[in-house]
Amino acid sequence: MRAPEREPGAGEAGPAPLARDAVARLVALDAERGATAAVPAVREALRALPELSADPAALRGLGPDPLAALAELAEVIGWILFDAGFYRRAHRMNGRALALAGLCGDRWTARLTLLNHSMLTTHTGRPRAALEAAARVAGRRPLPARVASLVLIRRAHATALLGGRREPLELIARAQSRFLDGISYRDPHWAWWIDQTELLGHQGWVQARLRRWDRAIPLLHEAATAPGPSYRHLFTAELLAALAGAGAWREAEELIARIAPRAAAIGSVRTTETLAATAAGLRRRPGVPARLRDAAAFLRESLPA
Repeated sequence: MRAPEREPGAGEAGPAPLARDAVARLVALDAERGATAAVPAVREALRALPELSADPAALRGLGPDPLAALAELAEVIGWILFDAGFYRRAHRMNGRALALAGLCGDRWTARLTLLNHSMLTTHTGRPRAALEAAARVAGRRPLPARVASLVLIRRAHATALLGGRREPLELIARAQSRFLDGISYRDPHWAWWIDQTELLGHQGWVQARLRRWDRAIPLLHEAATAPGPSYRHLFTAELLAALAGAGAWREAEELIARIAPRAAAIGSVRTTETLAATAAGLRRRPGVPARLRDAAAFLRESLPA
């Protein structure tokens, strides 16, 4: 996700100012409190802007600026619905964002939507669809470094799910290399959030998908303990899963002790699903110390319903 840099222009008419105000509100809510806290604001935006529910082809006459604003809002809504656990609705909203962006030629919003959609399809167990979405991001000109890095991250996750061993590591190493090329004038306005912490978290997560716990745990720990927006609690959940996978019982118990008191406020369903699955696994797994089993049970009870 990212925060918008554009502000509604004075004297603008039509849906563009409402859409841009909604984008700013939703991004701020998501960063501060998480996707589930932003869902009521999503409903408000859908009521206020019936264009978001109309056939995109019927909106062609609105002109490029309103279409671009609606496309950006649809992309943001798709992201929030995904992180809030509404996967089918997120899929549909991503399709709407792509259609609107296509009508006005907003290639950068289309690219961000495709990258979000790649993450969604990976999360829902469709890694081949994730690779297809990531492949569609490319254009006639080489992508700027931060965007190219994100494409490589998406491909690394998907290939790891497909059973690759060497290729995911090569892809994530290339993502690091491209990231180090830095920001350029060609970067889209949303590229700022692809920072070192984001990269570290995904590096650790890909290593964890490959069960390379000794590599995954330090990377995930660094990403999970860095300050950042609410949606990065996911790296904490992946860190706990990696500790459990490695049999690092004491460290897992200590992390649960830090997570459980604030678990009810986690606003990402992806995160709470991961925490719940790890807690359930710890309770079932032979050889887990009794104290850790109890801590896992307490964590499960502390998560939002």
